[in-house]
Amino acid sequence: VQLQASGGGLVQAGGSLKLSCSDSGSTFSSYTIGWFRQAPGKEREFAAAISWGSGGTQYRDSVKGRFTISRDNTKNTVYLQMDSPKPEDTAVYYCAAKRFSTAQVLAMGVRPDYWGQGTLVTVSS
Repeated sequence: VQLQASGGGLVQAGGSLKLSCSDSGSTFSSYTIGWFRQAPGKEREFAAAISWGSGGTQYRDSVKGRFTISRDNTKNTVYLQMDSPKPEDTAVYYCAAKRFSTAQVLAMGVRPDYWGQGTLVTVSS
């Protein structure tokens, strides 16, 4: 698994931005994918995750109702739609994968098996 995160950039508060996490392998559909983020001077934290199979989702409370995670297994891609972002959402966003797991497991802090490189999201006020 080689995860590639993209789509970061500068966005105004209240705008929208869509991140993508892609993989070129053939087993992508068997992985639960999570988005994590790390703000300057802070520890990395869970943001959202989507399960393999059922497609069940989990979000951290501060992004519920604003962020939407989805996946398209035909394109080996998971998306994170960020609507109405806030300056406190500014961070490097990483996608990560854990095989045959669930979104709840990643939300609980279990370490993923694979990490992608990060993509920087800056939200201006």
